[in-house]
This record gives sequence, structure tokens and C-alpha cells, in this order.
Amino acid sequence: MATPRRLKKLSSSGIPNKKTDFDAQTFLESVGASRKVTEFLENQTIFSQGDPADSVLYVQKGSVKLTVVSEAGKEAIVAIFGPGDFFGEGGMAGQTLRMGTTTAIAPTTVLMIEKPEMIRVLHAEHELSDRFIAHMLARNIRVEADLVDQLFNSIEKRLARTLLLLARYDEEGQPERVLQKVSQETLAEMIGTTRTRVNMFMNKFRKLGFIDYNGEIKVNKSLLSVVLHE
Repeated sequence: MATPRRLKKLSSSGIPNKKTDFDAQTFLESVGASRKVTEFLENQTIFSQGDPADSVLYVQKGSVKLTVVSEAGKEAIVAIFGPGDFFGEGGMAGQTLRMGTTTAIAPTTVLMIEKPEMIRVLHAEHELSDRFIAHMLARNIRVEADLVDQLFNSIEKRLARTLLLLARYDEEGQPERVLQKVSQETLAEMIGTTRTRVNMFMNKFRKLGFIDYNGEIKVNKSLLSVVLHE
């Protein structure tokens, strides 16, 4: 079946404009002189803490974790990114070096956009600019909520909230509730506890029907009751 052609945008005089509509998703799926698509294997490093912050990255497929190592050598997972997420955008705010390390936690496809190209397209194309700004605002809200979660909530509630976020229950129109590959060790690092405690609550959630857990994790909407319960 042939793909229908996009109609040319007309000016008030009825003459086609030279500039066609910008399609942000097409841009984010394409390659060019200043952007390339790269595939990473599970556990392969995408960039390391201290590398030059010279590009913005966009997850097309798979899952990526961001870890930070303190001067004392302690490592912590601070975020997990999935399809449709930008990461590594610190260079756009003046960072010259990467502040953390990103690693594929499943086979992952990433679009790498060089910083000058990202600056150009953000200035030139409002559709991508709006999408990127919305992403950054959502990230800031998430960071604030994560801080509150760590300060005031129990381990059980922190684990439930993390599972719901990883399953993208905070997004509309998200049909897939099976998590990308994520281990109990990773969950423990994310919520600041031990694997033993995570295993205990995962078994509890499974027995209560909040999750299906057999090699992969399927998060059911009923898990929300753990987060909403005071």
C-alpha cells in the first residue's frame, strides 16, 4: 500500500510555500552530517562520566540507565530512560563534561545529535523546541518528586512508585505496561535499599496481584493503591 503524499502547505495566494512542515519525529528518526543512529548492546556504555558533553541523545528503542559515582567511589542510579526520552542534554546548559555515565540495560538504539545541530534546530523549528522544553520541564518535576519520595516515603511506596514510572503510568496513551529489562539490583539502587528488601516487596506485590513477575515485570494499575494509600 502506497504511503499518501503530504499536501504542500499553501500561502494566502495559493502558491506552495518553499518550506514544508517540520516533522519532529521524522527528524528524530533520521541521520545526517550532524546526527547519527547508533546501536548498543546490553551493558554497553554509551558515554562515561567526564567525557565531553558535545551531543544530545534520544532513545529510539531500548532502555538506558544514568549512574553517578561520588569522589568516595559510591555509585548510584539516578535515572532510567526509555523510548522517546532525551538524555545528555547538560551540554545545552553550559556543561562541558558529562556528569554521569549512561549504560544500555537492554539492546538499545540511540540517535546522537551534535550540540551545534541541536542548537540550530531548536531555534529554527518550534515543533521540536516545544517537545524538548516539555521534556525538560517534565524531568524537573520528576526530580523534585523523586526527592520528596526519598525523604518521606517508605521503601514499599518508593518501589511501587518506581515501578509505575518505569511502566510509564504517568503518560497518556501508553499501552505497554511490561517493563524493559530491569533487575532487582537496579531497582534497589534506584530507591536506596538492598536487593533483599526489593525481593521481599516484589513477592508481596505479586501475591496481591499488583504485578506479574516471571522473567519480565508486568505492572498492573492496581499497584497505584500502594502509592495513593496513606
